[in-house]
Order: sequence, then C-alpha cells, then structure tokens
Amino acid sequence: MEMSPATRLDATFAALADPTRRAILARLALGEASVNELAEPFAMSQPAISKHLKVLERAGLISRGRDAQRRPCRLQAEPLGEADRWLENYRKFWEAQFQRLDVLLEELTVFGTPAQARERLALWHAAGADMPLVFIRPNLAPGEIERTLTAFSPMLESRQSS
Repeated sequence: MEMSPATRLDATFAALADPTRRAILARLALGEASVNELAEPFAMSQPAISKHLKVLERAGLISRGRDAQRRPCRLQAEPLGEADRWLENYRKFWEAQFQRLDVLLEELTVFGTPAQARERLALWHAAGADMPLVFIRPNLAPGEIERTLTAFSPMLESRQSS
C-alpha cells in the first residue's frame, strides 16, 4: 500500500522519535547488519528489537533481505531525504532570524563591544520593550538607533539600579 507524502513524513518522524531506532539507523549507516548484530549493544530482547525494526521498516527507513539463514537489514535513506527537505524551510527561516540578530548586534556595537551591545539589548528588553526597533524597522540608520537608545538610557539605568 502506497503512503501519501504527509503519512510518510509522519512515519519517518515517529520512527526517529525513539533513541533505540536512531541508534539502529546509525549502525546501519555503516553497512548492513543482521538482527542479532543490531541487538548486541542493547539490553533488550530480540523480540523488542524486532518491534523497533518493524517500525523502521514500515516507515521505509530500512529494508530486510534474505541471505541463506540471515535476514540482513539495510538503511534506506530516501525517507530521511524527504524529512531533510521538509526541515529545510525551517532551517532557512532560522538562518534569516540569526542574520537579523547579527545585524542588530552589529548595529548595537556602536555603543561598544558586542558584550556591551548584548547588555544594552537585555536592558532594552528589561525596560519593557517587546522588540528592538531594528526588528520593527530593519532599515534604521545607526544614528537613529543611537538617538533612540540614548533617549531610553535614563529609563534603562533607573530600571537597572532598581
């Protein structure tokens, strides 16, 4: 039975949610292994390992072959690629957020070192500002930032000494 892309993604993340299954996948990334070989590092029964393997197999993350008496397991990486492509959107989002933070810290270094800028930002937040002006208006010129922070300095200093 063919799974929809959303169902495949759900199955992949559900399979990856367990540390034992992640460890099994890490071992299979080194090459195929039998069920007994996969069970060795774990303090659990072979039936318990077999249940983990069934979850991985249903998610399409492993396949099992037949080699005489052995049934070697192999990693099937395509579902991991699908999960990686899905996560890429969020990776891009967070990279953009970190770039904006870098710009903010760079602009705040007008007031000294990066550590002083971080302190100034913390004071800004402690003064009750939900978001620095740079996030609201990312094109603020450094002079405008300096004037704005200077205007808030007495309030920030009084809150700091409280």
